[in-house]
Amino acid sequence: KSNRHGLDAAIKATGKNDVFMVWKLDRLGRSLGFLIQLVDTLRERGAGFCSLTDGIDTTTPSGKLVFHIMGALAEFERELIRERTKAGMLAAKERGTILGRPRKLTINQTKQAYALHKNGMTLTDLAPRFGVDRSTLSRAIAAINDTCH
Repeated sequence: KSNRHGLDAAIKATGKNDVFMVWKLDRLGRSLGFLIQLVDTLRERGAGFCSLTDGIDTTTPSGKLVFHIMGALAEFERELIRERTKAGMLAAKERGTILGRPRKLTINQTKQAYALHKNGMTLTDLAPRFGVDRSTLSRAIAAINDTCH
């Protein structure tokens, strides 16, 4: 998420000859593109960038180099994690594991709620009967409507 109010306010408060300091590079942004854009914005404002834990200081040429290398490595690591996660999810699906949050209503409960709703009962009256929120019931009934039509 690149639009963060606290970060935006801190950048706006940064001026010429200031140094924008963070504790750790990965706390600032997740993508190399965003980090480079941020450092460029700071440079345009006449400010430098410093990451205390990572030892990066873009007010020096070697600090700029380290910044770009660290950012690229962080993005590479995230891509590897994403690939492993996708592979793990695919393997779990192939083993028959159902991924995601368990359903609150069984198929039979959903069909029963649908029939009662069709016969005039309101969702507000039905929800406590099935022990779910009105919106949960509404989505379940809408899903049945979508499959029936």
